[in-house]
Amino acid sequence: MSLGHACVDVYQGAVAALVPYFVAERAYSYAAASGVVLAASLLSSLVQPLFGVLTDRWAMPWLLPLSALTSGAGVALSGVTGSYALTLAVVAVSGVGVAAYHPEAARVARAVAQGRHTGMGWFSFGGNAGFALAPLLVSAVVATGGLRASPLLAVPALAGAALCAAAVRSAGPGAGSAGPSAAVGEDDWGTFLRLSGAVVCRSVVFVGLSTFVSLYVRERTGGGEAAGTAALFVLYAGGAVGTLAGGRLAERYGRMTVVRRSYALTVLAVAGLVLVPGPPVYVFVALTSAGLYVPFSLHITLGQDALPRRPGTAGGVTLGLTVSVGGLAAPALGALADASTLRSALLPLLVLPALGRLLLCGLREPAPPGTAAGRRADPQNPVAR
Repeated sequence: MSLGHACVDVYQGAVAALVPYFVAERAYSYAAASGVVLAASLLSSLVQPLFGVLTDRWAMPWLLPLSALTSGAGVALSGVTGSYALTLAVVAVSGVGVAAYHPEAARVARAVAQGRHTGMGWFSFGGNAGFALAPLLVSAVVATGGLRASPLLAVPALAGAALCAAAVRSAGPGAGSAGPSAAVGEDDWGTFLRLSGAVVCRSVVFVGLSTFVSLYVRERTGGGEAAGTAALFVLYAGGAVGTLAGGRLAERYGRMTVVRRSYALTVLAVAGLVLVPGPPVYVFVALTSAGLYVPFSLHITLGQDALPRRPGTAGGVTLGLTVSVGGLAAPALGALADASTLRSALLPLLVLPALGRLLLCGLREPAPPGTAAGRRADPQNPVAR
């Protein structure tokens, strides 16, 4: 499941990694380039809840390899399309593939992990490793033949489809069950909505940096293409490590404590990234990555425990919708960058993790479904849960 997740999430990272090449080869403005990110996010955001609802009603393990192929096909075609409109269309198709994958994958992974934070940490690590490899993969492919070589980016999709099919077979029938009848506990929508609001704040920061950090670091350090690719790699690779650390820290200190402290760290790290000049910017990129990614897998399990009767919906929102929804803000940041500077466009990102931290104030961890605490929980009392 972790390796399959890596192959799918390569395509979430690849869209942002392609932005500098769209700017260089096709002379896209910042706003037009960020529109590509929006295309990948918008349709994905709209259909992801639907896939979550479907997953809660029926087990659809066949959807995993199919969605892997779909997510790869769109990105593979993005470099050979003849117009901006076609580029937006194929990238949107890739976003639908990503949307279809995450709710079902999160449900199956939670079942296989048997509720362990470290198990879900490894599953999330796979996705974040895919993000981390995306800029290196895109750079290597585009270096061989420009954007016209983008069909080579379909290779991870083929591997991902095979891995997902193998994972579904090895998981067995125990991971194939779905539906509210087997759930234990009551859904706590208040906790879930506040958690989702915090994750939306995290998403806007992450997608905004994914879209522009490469161009920004090249501008701030005076480096070339390699400097920008290195910054994007640090942003993604630090996240892969942070995800594993998040699972272990949660087992020691509790999920909600770790999540709140991570949002506080993100405020300081983004401030350093935007305001500190020169090569030290890489240090703050790494710290920002840690702040954004340590709570990544914890968002998933907290959401699923808050909605024990709708794990597919919870997984779709926390793992997919509230991640992709950050792309909706990318055009606004791009337009601001066109009107002023990249630095001015990134300054608003300082406020969002602070707002996310405020949304988490007062929340306690929901009890995992099936535990004694979960069975005793009063559905009208989210703090008790």
